[in-house]
Amino acid sequence: MQKSAVIIADAHYLTRVGLRHILAEVPSCELVGEASSEPQLLHKLKSTQADIVVLDYAQPGKFSTETVGKIRQASPNSRLIIISGDDDKKTIYQVLESGVNSFLSKHCGEKEIMDAVEATARNEKFYCTNVLNHLLEKSFPKEADCSPTPLSPREVDIVRLVANGLIAKEIAGQLNLSPHTVYTHRKNIMKKLKLGTVSELVRYAMNEGLV
Repeated sequence: MQKSAVIIADAHYLTRVGLRHILAEVPSCELVGEASSEPQLLHKLKSTQADIVVLDYAQPGKFSTETVGKIRQASPNSRLIIISGDDDKKTIYQVLESGVNSFLSKHCGEKEIMDAVEATARNEKFYCTNVLNHLLEKSFPKEADCSPTPLSPREVDIVRLVANGLIAKEIAGQLNLSPHTVYTHRKNIMKKLKLGTVSELVRYAMNEGLV
């Protein structure tokens, strides 16, 4: 099995040590580099093929929200996992909308981080509960809308579970479906709703009162 190459980008040495230890427990991934600043990270991306970059953008003078865009330019095929202590909802939304693959807070435990890394290696999205709570808090009351939903009851179930942070395998287990069927449903849902990202799907779920 080919392993996903991972670079850790965090200004704090102890954080990098901790992530290094966790990644060693993920069979599908291999650590190929570390960076303590944006210039160092961009230099590594030029010389090292990274399938996944683990980043904390909220580190003034070292990394910022602009770092996400620079990673996209330097290594378009790299998938991004954000593990950040940022608690600003506006900034979190901004980063989510930039197309990152997964987003966790630094309050997350080892198991949650491992799950996020494994999901990202499979090119899936992963949001931790803390980040989902921030998204849910952005939901505002709206006028009643009696127009029918374009989704089937099964698709509504899947949207609700996605919005609550479950990955395809977990959704399949809860609904007694195969992961392939869940992927197919999710693809059809995104097409029906004309959505491009999971963060947009989460906002749809909030606005429709599904979570």
